[in-house]
Amino acid sequence: MTAMDTHRINLPRMGLGTWKARPGETCRAVMDAVRMGYRHIDCASSYGNEKEIGEALKNLFSEGVVTRDEMWITSKLSNTAHAPVDVEPALEKSLNDLQLDYLDAYLMHWPVALQKGVWIPRKAEHLVSLEEQPINDTWSAMENLINDGTVRHLGVCNFSIKKLAELCEVSRIHPAIDQVESHPYLQQVELVEFCKEKHIQLVAYSPLGSGDRPKPLRKKEEPVLLEDPVILEIAKTLGVAASQILLAWAMNRGFSVIPKSVNPERLKSNLDAQNLKLETTFIEKITALDQHYRYVDGSFWVLPNGPYTLSNLWDE
Repeated sequence: MTAMDTHRINLPRMGLGTWKARPGETCRAVMDAVRMGYRHIDCASSYGNEKEIGEALKNLFSEGVVTRDEMWITSKLSNTAHAPVDVEPALEKSLNDLQLDYLDAYLMHWPVALQKGVWIPRKAEHLVSLEEQPINDTWSAMENLINDGTVRHLGVCNFSIKKLAELCEVSRIHPAIDQVESHPYLQQVELVEFCKEKHIQLVAYSPLGSGDRPKPLRKKEEPVLLEDPVILEIAKTLGVAASQILLAWAMNRGFSVIPKSVNPERLKSNLDAQNLKLETTFIEKITALDQHYRYVDGSFWVLPNGPYTLSNLWDE
């Protein structure tokens, strides 16, 4: 069977991330963002705020601020719904919460499977190995979602070159998107080249270093990307915010970016980064910062006697 060509997608370069947006502030942030000009909202069932996002979208559509066709809405398959029988019900829940008839993109959130009903694994029994629940079987069930029009494009998150290559080998519909952590400390040059060759659109999460992520996910004395001297020097030279330098750099590499914010001023600043052009000398200085450093390293999936290790998660 010939794989379907899904790479011709019109994914806006700037999107609003909603991971870590707290209850009570998500709806307003989405409405503020769309009124400013955002047309790309990145969601996930596991973030626990899709109902608020759905309320925001309903309000925006009813007020005539924007039409559904003008928006790009992404959601993600929960790690607890990798069994093929659970894929369609998981999508239906997200569609109901978001109050939408279809998604522009539906992504496999991690190449990690959890037992049903488990959100945070505490012991090895909460995890399901990829031998027991193969990625290919989950993906095949996701492919069926394209057939009935409830999903326009399929993709993955946190997939290595190895996992992407293996999926492309067997899939009827190739992934159109790989959403990964990316910033100057984690540039993933080989992955960028592979995705360019395969026409897979890369989306950068944590493009600003995710300094506001929950304490259990932080490491002691981790580098603060927004305080990097090189980034600050370039920002000062251009008279812009450090965050704008980071976002402009990522978009220059062909990424779409999904920084999260609920602050109107920062939302506007992030959006304005689309118009920032970086000279070659600045790009070269930023490129020299690569440390292969992950802020979201996936260690929360690694448990004693469990099936996942950092080595087999990232294939490094």
